[in-house]
Order: sequence, then structure tokens, then C-alpha cells
Amino acid sequence: MFEAIELGRSVEKATFEVEVEQLRADLIEAQRALRGSEVPVIVIVSGVEGAGKSAVVNRFHGWLDTRGLRTATFFEEGEEERERPPYWRFWRSLPPRGTIGMLFGSWYTQPIVERAFERIDEAEFEHRLRRISEFETMLARDGALIVKLWFHLPRDIQTKRLRKQLQEEKEREGKGKKGKGKKGKGKKEKEKKAKKGGKKEKRAEEDDLSATLRDYADNYERFASVSERAIRLSDIGLAPWHLIESTDKRYRDLTAGKILLEALRSRLAEGKVSHTTAPHTPAQTSELSGKTVLDTVPLDYVLDRTDYEVRLKKLRKQIRALSWRAHEEHRSTVVVFEGWDAGGKGGAIRRLTGSMDARLYQVIPVAAPTDEERAQHYLWRFWRYLPPAGAVHIYDRSWYGRVLVERVEGFARPDEWQRAYKEINDFEEQLTEHGIVVVKFWLHISKEEQLRRFEERERVAYKKHKITEEDWRNRERWDDYLAAVNDMVARTSTGCAPWTLVAGNDKLAARIQVLETFAQRLEAGLKR
Repeated sequence: MFEAIELGRSVEKATFEVEVEQLRADLIEAQRALRGSEVPVIVIVSGVEGAGKSAVVNRFHGWLDTRGLRTATFFEEGEEERERPPYWRFWRSLPPRGTIGMLFGSWYTQPIVERAFERIDEAEFEHRLRRISEFETMLARDGALIVKLWFHLPRDIQTKRLRKQLQEEKEREGKGKKGKGKKGKGKKEKEKKAKKGGKKEKRAEEDDLSATLRDYADNYERFASVSERAIRLSDIGLAPWHLIESTDKRYRDLTAGKILLEALRSRLAEGKVSHTTAPHTPAQTSELSGKTVLDTVPLDYVLDRTDYEVRLKKLRKQIRALSWRAHEEHRSTVVVFEGWDAGGKGGAIRRLTGSMDARLYQVIPVAAPTDEERAQHYLWRFWRYLPPAGAVHIYDRSWYGRVLVERVEGFARPDEWQRAYKEINDFEEQLTEHGIVVVKFWLHISKEEQLRRFEERERVAYKKHKITEEDWRNRERWDDYLAAVNDMVARTSTGCAPWTLVAGNDKLAARIQVLETFAQRLEAGLKR
């Protein structure tokens, strides 16, 4: 694969200057047109060491309007990133619609490096590449333009450049030493005493840089083989790779600029449908035949008040101990509450939070997305609020709005909510793979019980704030929501994140079921 682009192509300086002038004008024009679209542009900058990736990024910052451009660089993972699933750091760096985001280093870096040094086996490598392809496909189907640039160098050229880099580093150190000038006697004495240790530190730094050089030089073929496989496994139609020969920097920069320009022009010419202004056309009334999964919920179950108080006291003590243990073991928990309007979510959440120290949890009420959130993929706002290690995040409504209210009310197109089941399953799988305990509740009540609670809310002064015209309107579409809930449970109740259907007609029984399930799932997660 790489041998096919080792052709020694170059661009004369005069030709470069002429072509760049027009290229910059065209890029600015395309970028301005992009602002009025609903397309986020993700530019992945990858390739071999020494190919000039940072120089290319700097070129783009000189050619484009930086007000609509930002670059994310992924160095070693920090503590905040290690506390969350690996893709958390990438989701936070995705560009909003109408802007360009350059990823210097990306989701490809770690799998390639770890496979090249045989820290992971081939099966794990392929698993990670499949996840990358699924991730990119999801973003592309949501409207993102993904431009993947791989900058390549032949082995001999890379070795020369890395040696030059090492030499320049030594020269910078030498100049820094000369620039110190004359020192006072006291300072000279201190430096003399530290001279031996300083030499050791300098040698260590040089050894580290030399070791890096040897790693890349000695393992060139290994890196090339792994990189080639990564490219083949992730070279999908919605996000293809562009291989760029980087021996000549003018050819490299000009080619990268032209690829980006062509990609922008092609996407803008398509006239993509706005993703933030999906037609608000309510779905057609669903025709259900036979039973649904909610028909299996025993709504006639009632719990005695005395029994409730005894079990509540025991569960609160158990959950308090488990939540502190999870905190000490850095085990995070995500709790999702969905259910009918007036289904009792608020009361259940209060009993759950009342069983934990307030320092350990956060309740996240999910309402309609803000302008900032609408400019991103719908999962973006949930990725950004994932809990740190040892914390509990409780979602009052959640990402399931895509397959519930957005489906029924027409806020999402059919193709959007239909593919959301897989996207949500992948999301929750990544959470559980990282060790996060995921607990999901659907609080179910009968249509008659909902009517009774609605009427009670209208009568009781301190409950009136709980009832709105939207609640009554949603009630009229009960059968449509019933069909949506049935599909949701059937398609997203997985082994790693199963749904718990809570019988909610009796509030006391519902609250105990929620607390017992939470305690069981958290205890099982701690034993895992």
C-alpha cells in the first residue's frame, strides 16, 4: 500500500506560491459557505513520525479563518480522562456543526501503537478498529464530513528526519546553556554541586529521545504493517483515507489543502438536509397487535406501609455502604430513569438520593437540548456528563428521548431514530467495558392511574406545577408511546445494561423495587 505512493513527488517553489494563493482563497470561500450549513467537519491528521503533521496543522491555521477552526491534540491521557471511557476525550473535542475541527492524533493512535509494540493481540486490535469504523459511520450518518489524512515517509527519509530532530534538540540545549551568561559566585557553587546530577539528568533526557528514535527507526516495518492494516480495516465509504507522500513539504501541504477543499465543495454541493431542524411531523398512530412487554408488569402489586418502612430503612443503610465502597474502589454508576408522565420518577429519585451521601451523586435533569447541544450529535451532551471515578450520576430522562419523544413527536427523522438503537447499545457497552455500572428503570403505570394522578395534580395547590398542557397532549398519544417503549425495551435491554420494568401504580412498591434493583446491580458490579 505505502510503496505505491513512494514516488518522490515534489512541487517547485514558484508553482507552490501560485497555487497556494488560489487555494487559500477557495478554502476561505468554502469555509464561509460551511458556516451556513449543518455539517461539522472532522479532519484527522495521522501518519508516521517525522512526516510533518504539526507543520500541516500550522499551515491550515494560516490558510483558514481560525474563528471557525479549532485543533485538538491528544497527548498522554490525563487523570480526568483515565476515569472515563476512552472515547470521552474524543467526544469532547468534536466540532459543532458549521465548523472545522482538526484532530492531531486521534482514536487511531493508541490502537496502532499498542499493536505495534504487541501490547494488544490481533483480536483486540481488530475489535478496536471495528469500533472506530462504527463510530465514524455514526458521525457521518449524522451529517459529519470526516477527512482522514495519512502522511507517509519512506524508511530512509524518516530516519534522516528523526536524526535531524535529535540534533536540533541537542543544539537547543547547547544554546540554552551558553545563554546563561556569568553567574554569581554563590550560584556557581550551587551549580558545581549539582553538576554531576545535572549531567545524569541530561543524559537521561538524551537517552529517552534516542530511545524514541530507535523505537521508530527499528520498528519502522512493524509500524508500517500495523498502520496499513488499520487503514484497510477503517477505509469506509463514508470516511475514506487519503494517503499523502510527505517527502517534499510543499507537495505535502498543497495536496492536503486540495483534499480538504474538494471534500468541502463536494459536501456543500450535496445540499444536506438540516439535522437541527428535522420536520416536526408526528409519527402515525401505531397499530399494536397482541401484548407488549409492558403487559407483563404486575401493576396490581401493593406494598403495606409498615413493610415499606422496614425495607426502606434496611435498603438505605445498604445503599449508603455500597455507594461509599464504590467510591473507594473508583467504580462509577450511571442510573437512567424513564417512564410515563406522573409515573413516579421524581419520588423514586428522591428515595435513591436520600440513601447516599450528597457528595457522591449528581442528578442530571434532561430537558430539550440547548443551541450548543443541537449543534452536536445527540449523544454528545451525555458523553460530556459522564461521572468521574467513584461517582453516581442519575439521569431524569436520558438519551432514550431519541427513540421515545423524538420518534413519536417527529423531532427525529425515521432514519435517525431507527439507527439510534444500535448507537445507544454501543454507547452503553463502552460504559460497561470501562467498568461503569449501568442501571435503567422504566416506571410503568396504567392509563387509568395516570389520569387519576393528573386530576389530583390539578386539584392540589402544591402539585399544580407538576401538570402541563404538554402532559395532556402526550397522554392523547398513549398508544404511540406504548409502541415506542415496547421497541425500546426489546432492542436495548442488553446483557450489560438490562431494563428494569417497575410496577408503578403503587408508589411504595415502586420505590422499594428501584432501591432493591440499584443495590443488587451495584453490588454485582463491585464483585465483577
